[in-house]
Amino acid sequence: MPAISEGSDAPDFSMRDAKGKVFRLSDLKGKKNAVVYFYPKDFTPGCTTEAAEFSRDYDKFAKAGIEIVGISPDSEESHDKFRSKMGMPYPLVADTEKEVAKKYGVYGMKSFMGREFMGVIRTTFLVDKSGRIIRVFSKVRPAGHSKEVLESFG
Repeated sequence: MPAISEGSDAPDFSMRDAKGKVFRLSDLKGKKNAVVYFYPKDFTPGCTTEAAEFSRDYDKFAKAGIEIVGISPDSEESHDKFRSKMGMPYPLVADTEKEVAKKYGVYGMKSFMGREFMGVIRTTFLVDKSGRIIRVFSKVRPAGHSKEVLESFG
């Protein structure tokens, strides 16, 4: 399945924020830019680093009119625990059936320690206020990624 490219419309999806309010990516249209980042699993080292950096820099993103949304195949319950432990001020999407990951083309073959398996490929999409993808970061390295993303909006 091909990944979505820059210039494409961002596929819509629903999300629930830390307070339980449900909204859609399309609700941001005309209001805010968005960082939509896909990560494999809550509480793993790379995902924890990435979440910590986005949480640390959240105020800078908010001041620039940018919302952050994290997406993984974990359950809402896992996301609630992860969000609470990490002090995340932004929403996480429970994509347990990998439907959103498939729409974005980030569910595919991965390899780790010589073993191949299907999973979410760590990828970040920058979505402008019109709902178009303006930048794609593939095969993301978690450390320093938040700063890299913020600077790319500048």
